[in-house]
Amino acid sequence: MRYWLMKTEPGVVGIDAVLAMPMQTVDWWGVRNYQARNFMRDQMRVGDKVLFYHSNCKEPGIAGLAEVAKLAYPDRTQFDRKSPYFDPKSTPENPRWVNVDVRATKKTRLIGLPELRSHPELERMRVLARGNRLSITPVDPAEWEFIIKRLLK
Repeated sequence: MRYWLMKTEPGVVGIDAVLAMPMQTVDWWGVRNYQARNFMRDQMRVGDKVLFYHSNCKEPGIAGLAEVAKLAYPDRTQFDRKSPYFDPKSTPENPRWVNVDVRATKKTRLIGLPELRSHPELERMRVLARGNRLSITPVDPAEWEFIIKRLLK
């Protein structure tokens, strides 16, 4: 099993919205970074655990827990000419972009960046690295355990 931090804008798809969806599951569409795409395509497995992270908002931070519910498959938005995620170089025969389905399992208290940064045990988290803009990052098992057992106890 692997652990991930996945960012989303709460005004687009927040934890509350996913928890209100049928089966509390959403397709994680719109990722347009090759490294993040490769994480979904090559490394994510059903059952992997996810820190559901709200970004690009007044108070960014971990807002819930989730799990990968379906393996990677072509992201529908790459083919939609009206979508801001349309990719004219992508075809149904050769899609460039994928998404996974994510099932929200629990809303948590918000754990913001200042709190994450205050713990030496988390200093190597990729979300805390200067210049990190990836929407999906791996989380070390020790970091996952610390967050679950110490910050979300």
